Amino acid sequence: MSPSKNPRPEPSSSAPKQGSARRAAGQPPATGGGSKAPAGGSNADSSRPQIRPKAEGWQQPMDAEGRPKLQFAQPKVKQPPKHLADMTLDERVTKAKELGISGFRAKQLSVHYFRHYTADPDQMTDLPAETREQLVEEFLPPLLTEVRRLKTDDGATIKFLWRLFDGALVESVLMRYRSRITLCISSQCGCGMNCPFCATGQNGLTRNMSSAEIVDQIVQANRAIAAGELDAPNAAEIAEEQDHAALGEETDFAESEASAAAGKGASSSGVGPQRVSNIVFMGMGEPLANYKRVMNAVRRMVDPAPEGLGMSARGITISTVGLVPAIRKLADENLPITFALSLHAPDDELRDELIPVNSRWKADEAIDAAYHYYETTGRRVSIEYALIKDMNDHLWRAELLAEKLNARGRGWVHVNPIPLNPTPGSIWTSSEPEVMRAFVNRLESLGVPTTLRDTRGKEIDGACGQLAAAED
Repeated sequence: MSPSKNPRPEPSSSAPKQGSARRAAGQPPATGGGSKAPAGGSNADSSRPQIRPKAEGWQQPMDAEGRPKLQFAQPKVKQPPKHLADMTLDERVTKAKELGISGFRAKQLSVHYFRHYTADPDQMTDLPAETREQLVEEFLPPLLTEVRRLKTDDGATIKFLWRLFDGALVESVLMRYRSRITLCISSQCGCGMNCPFCATGQNGLTRNMSSAEIVDQIVQANRAIAAGELDAPNAAEIAEEQDHAALGEETDFAESEASAAAGKGASSSGVGPQRVSNIVFMGMGEPLANYKRVMNAVRRMVDPAPEGLGMSARGITISTVGLVPAIRKLADENLPITFALSLHAPDDELRDELIPVNSRWKADEAIDAAYHYYETTGRRVSIEYALIKDMNDHLWRAELLAEKLNARGRGWVHVNPIPLNPTPGSIWTSSEPEVMRAFVNRLESLGVPTTLRDTRGKEIDGACGQLAAAED
C-alpha cells in the first residue's frame, strides 16, 4: 500500500502529563503527577518494590565494557545442504535441466512438497521411477529430524524438538485455536540477543537457520495436521479466547483476516482450517538478525503452489526486540505481514537491562521504527510486553507506555501484555492477576487498545520465552 493512501492516525489531543520527565528517566512520577489511578489500584502499586533484572542459574556473557554481549553475525560454520525451499521455482527448473531432467519434473516435485507435504519418493508415483530418487536426493535433502514431540493434555498444542543436519536443536510449537492453526517457528539456532528472562537467550547463537529449515517446520507441521495429530481446542480454551489475544492474533482484526487467509485450508465441517493458517516468528532466535533468510522463507510461505505454500502474508507475524535498521528495511518489503515489537519496558533505564539491544537502539528509536512500519504499510503494529512481577508492571510504566504511543498518534498500535512464562530454576514470575488487570485497564483508560495474551503451552514449556531445545 502506498504511504499516501494510508489512513493517518488521529492526532493525540492529550498534552504531556505532569511527572513525564521522571518517568522517562525510569523513575515513578512524583506525587500528583501522571494519570489518576483506578480505585483501589494506586496504593498497592506505589508500595510494591522495584526489582531489577538479573540472570539466574547461568552466567550472562558480557562484552569488554561490561555490558551484556550481543551477537548479530553468525559464527563461521558449515551450512545446511541447498533445498528446494531455498530456491525460486525458476531456479528449481534451471537446476533440473542442468541435471539433464525436464524442468517440468521440478514443478511436480514442488507440488509434492508444498501441497502434499511429502519428501517420500515412494509417494511420488507421477514422477518417472528412473529419476525419482535422484530428484529427491538433489532437491529434498533431509533438514529437520524429529527428536521428540510433547502434547498438551487436551491435544490442541504440540511442541516439536528438531535436530538439524549438524546436530543443532531447535523447537517449534503448533496450536489449534477456534478458527485458525498457528505455528510458532524458530529462525536461529539459539539467540544472540542475550535477554536475561528468555530461556533461548541462555544458549547464545549457534548459527542462522536456512530459509528451507524455517519453511520445513511448516511443512512438517502440516503433515502432522493431515495425519490427525492435532486435536480441536476444548470449550474452556475457546471461552478463554474471548478474553485473550491468541498467538497469531496480534491485532484485534487479525482473526477475520486469518480466517479469510485460510482459504483452501478451511474445513467444510466448520472445525477450522486443516493446515497452518498463521505463522509467528516468536520461536528461537531474533528473526531480523537473520534477515535475508527469513525474508526468503516468508516469500516461500506466501508464493502460490508450486512456487510455495500459498499462505496469506496477513497471517504472518514477525517479532523483534528492536533492530531498528532492519525494522525500517522490513517496511519497504511490500508485504502486508504483521509486525510486532517486543518492548517489555517503555523506559531506557529498565529496558537497557531487560533487553540488551536497547544499548544500541533506545526504546523511542524502536517505537519510531514501529510507527514508520505503520506509516509505510498501513498495517497496525503490535507491542509485546511480558508482565514480570514487581519489575515492569507498575502503573506508571503503563502511563509512560501510553504517553509514548499516543504521542505518535492514535489507531496505529495494539498492545499485547503477556504474563511471563516461567523457565526452570528462575524466581522470575508473572505479575499477579489483579496487577495485570490494573495494567491493562490503565492502558485502555488512556486510549491504547490492549488485549492480554493467551499463554498456551506452558505445561510443555512451549510458551513464549520457554523454548530452550534441550533433549532432557
